[in-house]
Amino acid sequence: MSNPNPYEQLGVTEDASFDEIQSARNRLLQEHQTDRQRVEAVEMAYDAVLMDRLRLRQEGRIKVPDRIRFAEQDDRPAPAAPQPTQPPQLPNWLAGSIDQPSRTDWLQSACTFTVLIVLGALSPGGDGSSLQLVLAIGAGASLFFLNRKERRFGRAVLLTVLGLIVGLVIGSAIASLVPPIPQLRTEQLTALVTLVVLWLTSCLLR
Repeated sequence: MSNPNPYEQLGVTEDASFDEIQSARNRLLQEHQTDRQRVEAVEMAYDAVLMDRLRLRQEGRIKVPDRIRFAEQDDRPAPAAPQPTQPPQLPNWLAGSIDQPSRTDWLQSACTFTVLIVLGALSPGGDGSSLQLVLAIGAGASLFFLNRKERRFGRAVLLTVLGLIVGLVIGSAIASLVPPIPQLRTEQLTALVTLVVLWLTSCLLR
């Protein structure tokens, strides 16, 4: 026994329009809404008709209205997945110079420069030789910590000298801008700022 024609099951002809097919399906579903078996048969016939129309469309024999869409033939590109935002990255030349010291390195350098800062703050007045000695020790400590990281003595010397110069410039600028601090001379403030810059240089650069 041959399978029933899905068009005949819906009560339409093979050249019926999509509107006619849709109306026939809805009418039959309304008439047989209490008959589950009949409803399933109508739905299967309707699906078979759609598949037949899809085949005809692929063969170029009919034109399907734009409002009729088949999932198998949806050529629209899928929406692009949102790209995760990348955090801003440092230039290669700068990223290669930034260090992430361990906690031990932080503590060792912090203790060393804290002692030097205290000595600089307590340095007596006079010809300033004691402050120069403290700065010299600070530069030596910076050189030691920098050279210990990668054993590149020349680079360690360069970074230490740059840190010393930057620290003196910043310290002099701060000393000239802030009001006088009791019991702290201008050269002492400059030296203390320089020691802080040397400490940061020895920790954060390599």
